Amino acid sequence: MEYSDLTWLSPGDPFPSVTRAGDARSMAPGLLAAGGPLDVLTLKSAYSRGIFPWFSEGQPVLWWSPDPRTVLKVDDFQIHRSFKKTLQRFQKSPQCEIRFDTAFGTVIHNCAQAPRVKQKGTWILPSMVAAYIDMYEAGLAHSVETWVDGRLVAGLYCVTIGHAVFGESMFTKVPDGSKLALAALVAFCKIHGVTQIDCQQATPHLARMGAAPVTRIEFLADLEVAQLKPSPIWKFEPHCWNTLITSAI
Repeated sequence: MEYSDLTWLSPGDPFPSVTRAGDARSMAPGLLAAGGPLDVLTLKSAYSRGIFPWFSEGQPVLWWSPDPRTVLKVDDFQIHRSFKKTLQRFQKSPQCEIRFDTAFGTVIHNCAQAPRVKQKGTWILPSMVAAYIDMYEAGLAHSVETWVDGRLVAGLYCVTIGHAVFGESMFTKVPDGSKLALAALVAFCKIHGVTQIDCQQATPHLARMGAAPVTRIEFLADLEVAQLKPSPIWKFEPHCWNTLITSAI
C-alpha cells in the first residue's frame, strides 16, 4: 500500500475532512490519514468525527472513515428462534450473567488473540491495547462480558461518546457467547435510548444479526446528535433483557 498521497499527522494536528477519504474506486476505500498518536485526546477527536484507527503490524497508524458505514440499528437486531432459546436459558440460569467493565483488559487481550477469518495475525496490536485501556480508564470505552460459572467466556469492547456507541471487537470461547454479549449491549442501548451501534465495516456475521450499510452523511448526522446526549450509567440490569426476549424471527 502506498501512503504518499495521504495526509500525515503529527501530534496535535487536526484531522482532515472525512470527504477526503478514499472512495470505492481507490485501493483503500475509506482511508483518510496516517500517523499521529494513539492517545485519548486524539482518539476521542477521531471518533467524534466518524474516524477510527485500523492498521496491522509493520504499518503506520492508519485512520479510516468508510462510505458507506455499517451500523446496527438496535431496533433491527435479529433474534432468530434458535438464539432466542439460548438467550432464555442464559437469562434464567443463576450461573450465567452479563457484566460491564469488570475485566476490560482481559476482554481486549482475548479479542487480540481471537482468530480472524481470512486475516493473518491481528490488528489489535500492543499499542492499540494500551490505547483502548487508556480510553477505558478515561470513561470512553467499555467492555460487555459474558460470564458462566464465574468464568469469563466471551465479550466485546466498544468506544462511547454520549449516546454514540462504536463497536470494536469481540471474542468467544463458547458457542453464541459473543452473540450474547452483543445482545446484552443492544438491550442496554434500547433501555437508554441509544439508537444504533457503529460496526465500522461489514461482515456476514454482523449482517445476519441486522447490521446494514448507511451513507457516511447519514452516519455523521446521527453521530452529531448522539454524542451530545449524556452518557448512560454503564451497568447491566437483568430487566434489560425484556426489550429483546419477546421477539424472534
